[in-house]
Amino acid sequence: MHDLVTQGHTARKRFGQNFLQDQNVIAGIVKAINPSADDNIVEIGPGLAALTTPVSEKVNKLHVIELDRDLAQRLRENPFLATKLEIHETDALKFDFSTLGSKENPIRIFGNLPYNISTPLMIHLFSQANVIKDMHFMLQKEVVNRLAAAPDSKDYGRLSVITQYYCRVIPIMEVKPHAFRPAPKVTSAVVRLVPYTQKPYEVKNIRKLEQVIALAFNQRRKTIHNSLRGFITDEELTATGIDPQTRAENISIRQYCMLADILNEKSISDELLTASTQS
Repeated sequence: MHDLVTQGHTARKRFGQNFLQDQNVIAGIVKAINPSADDNIVEIGPGLAALTTPVSEKVNKLHVIELDRDLAQRLRENPFLATKLEIHETDALKFDFSTLGSKENPIRIFGNLPYNISTPLMIHLFSQANVIKDMHFMLQKEVVNRLAAAPDSKDYGRLSVITQYYCRVIPIMEVKPHAFRPAPKVTSAVVRLVPYTQKPYEVKNIRKLEQVIALAFNQRRKTIHNSLRGFITDEELTATGIDPQTRAENISIRQYCMLADILNEKSISDELLTASTQS
């Protein structure tokens, strides 16, 4: 295996850079991804190529998305990787992943995601889930706990609902801080996200699901009666099997989808709904 030389690059705080260096962890992640030669595969934030290198040895071609110009240049100049990589020097949060894949040829995505953009980046990817086969990400352990959380737990929240609406969530492994340079102050974890080809529950308008969970979890100690007051009646809550005196964390994804469809039938402006989530 030909590793990129890691000297000469200082991790940049504004990019949230923590470079993976533990070879056992790297091997475990590559095994979890299990790349095949013909995979349509994309890495977000290759950094110093800790994962790029072993994955590129197993595939014919690898797309990488790197915002840091210096790191992108290092990849271009690497003699072992240059022929395998197609480098997209851009912000993953703004990248249109449908330019790389389709329903017929879906993409596989992996990466050690910067902690400061991990949640908005996953939300961005969910909006393009129809062209994604699977995703393997290194995240903060607490974020993985939230992704996988079930109702009736303190970790269950907006991110749990929207993630599990789109994907199966499979935690893979925990990663201690010393596996990185510089070492972060938190424990990390690797998760596999597999978008559903047929979702267990569908909503008529995904924006309404986002809005109803934002309202519900805005002040999670409130009862759902108070959180949704003025938008959804107690009678409508009861019709979906929800006790109006329960709290947001006790409501299932199926029930949130039902509430989203109720909200969709009403002529409530997005501006009013957005303002209510910010109050």
